[in-house]
Amino acid sequence: MRLRLLAVGTRMPAWVGLAVADYARRLPPELKLEIVEIPLGARSATADPAAAVAAEGRALLKAVGARDTLVALDVAGEPWSTPQLAARLGGWQAAGGTCCLLIGGPDGLDSECLRRAQQRWSLSALTLPHPLVRVLVAEQLYRAWTINVGHPYHR
Repeated sequence: MRLRLLAVGTRMPAWVGLAVADYARRLPPELKLEIVEIPLGARSATADPAAAVAAEGRALLKAVGARDTLVALDVAGEPWSTPQLAARLGGWQAAGGTCCLLIGGPDGLDSECLRRAQQRWSLSALTLPHPLVRVLVAEQLYRAWTINVGHPYHR
């Protein structure tokens, strides 16, 4: 199966790409992690931020296949423990196909993304920097996989 992390924002600091690539490299070939960067919607002092969020949402959903499992990272989503994520990852793997995890921009995800998502996952009630979210998600996916295969990484 494929895991696709669809994230709004480009030009991340180098450490983000290095960290995400490290966790992606650790996953087995049958569980490929791919990062897809979506450009930020145009923002200005006079423009309504909702228009930028809507543009980002359209671009995110355009990158999602018709049969893909869609998970929105949303502060109002359900907080999952790492073992709960491992169980969900096992379910996604059993279903096969592709699971897309959506990370919104500075103003969050468009309501259409939230509506279309089969699941909403909250990493924390804290406000996290978007580059760090990418790394946290990649690490937690790796950790969940290690739980499912009995690897000692998760202790």
